[in-house]
Order: sequence, then structure tokens, then C-alpha cells
Amino acid sequence: MIDLYYWTTPNGHKVSIFLEEAGLAYRLHPVNIGKGEQFAPDFLKIAPNNRIPAIVDRAPADGGEPVPLFESGAILLYLADKTRRFVPQDLRGRADALQWLFWQMGGLGPMAGQNHHFGAAAPEKIPYAIDRYVRETARLYGVLDKRLADREFVAGDYSIADMASYPWVVPYRKQQQDLDDFPNLKRWFRAIESRPAVQRAYALVDGVNPPNAPQPSAEESNRILYGHGGQAR
Repeated sequence: MIDLYYWTTPNGHKVSIFLEEAGLAYRLHPVNIGKGEQFAPDFLKIAPNNRIPAIVDRAPADGGEPVPLFESGAILLYLADKTRRFVPQDLRGRADALQWLFWQMGGLGPMAGQNHHFGAAAPEKIPYAIDRYVRETARLYGVLDKRLADREFVAGDYSIADMASYPWVVPYRKQQQDLDDFPNLKRWFRAIESRPAVQRAYALVDGVNPPNAPQPSAEESNRILYGHGGQAR
């Protein structure tokens, strides 16, 4: 059994996608980051960086004590190794998949995240910052589009490299991107979007954080998420 500490963000969706694809049993523990639940002491014991997602594997492969883990990329790799699924087992294939997993962790996720922040969440609209991250997001979409020109998925077979990148493309409209500008990426995106496990993972939103649920004010969210007017978090 896997305990999944989750909220409805791109990084949260990565792990729910894997668990649904692999058919692993899991318990969902919502962590409402808009309300500051990521700073609860019990959660910080698992995720000291006060970010979701995090997991606790109650049945690790070595038969020992439960394994707590934070950081979405590390979680994906751990689960792939645990199940021996969604990561190539040969040297070259594994290296290929992992370089694209880390590309997402170091590039697509952070840059698209800054795009979201300066375009939608920042209390002050700074044209330079907005333009900077919209352009960098487009550059990274272009890298992915080129990669997908001669293959169905990012690293050959469907893998954790795809699961990591897909949720960061889902909000492409917020990122001021047009999928028609990236035809290979668009074909890949639609293929993943249609997978039943991915649809089940995204259906969790309706139970955890439905669109009509009351939300904290923008001022309160900024204070909690970004430390505006208080301790930096």
C-alpha cells in the first residue's frame, strides 16, 4: 500500500498517473496547499521541503520499515524501480528515459511554473518576467516537439519521462501556448490524454478540489504559497 500526499497540481498529477497506470493500491491524503496544510508538522516529517507530492511506501521491496519519499521525480523513479515498469531495464534505454525525466524536473516544470506565477498569480504584472517565461516555455515545448518527431513517446515506450512532462503541458493555455504550433507534441499530448489511467488520475480532482470549491482569497494564497508579506516559504 502506498500513501500518497497529494494536491491537484502538475507535480501531484505525475504520481497519481503512475499509480493508476501501474495498478498499485494507494490511499489518498489531500494536502490543501492553498490553506497551508503543507506546513503541518506530520507532513513535514515526510516532506521537509513543504511541497507535494510525497509518498510513504508501506510495503517496500526490502521488507523493512516504511519508506517516505518526497520530490516527484524521485518518487516516479522509485515506483518505476519498485514495479520494474515504465522505465527501461537496459542501460541505454534507462539512461535515455532518465535524462528526459531530469529535463522535465530541471526545465519544463520550473519554467512553466514561473510562467504560471508571473502570468496569473503575481500581485504585480511585470512584462519582462511574463515575456521571459512565456518565451522559455515555448522554447521547451519546441525541444519536446523535436524530440517527438520520430517517436511515439519521449523515450521510446511510454515511461515516467512522459508521466512527468504531460501534466506540465495540460495548462498550455495558461502558459500562452498554442499546441498547433507544436504538431508532434500535440499528437503525443492527445495520445496520453486519452489513456484510461490518466483520465482516472485527473478524475481525482472532482473529489479533492472541485472547480466550484471555495478557495482562499488571492491575498491569502499569495501569503501562504509565496511568503508575500511574511516569512518566505
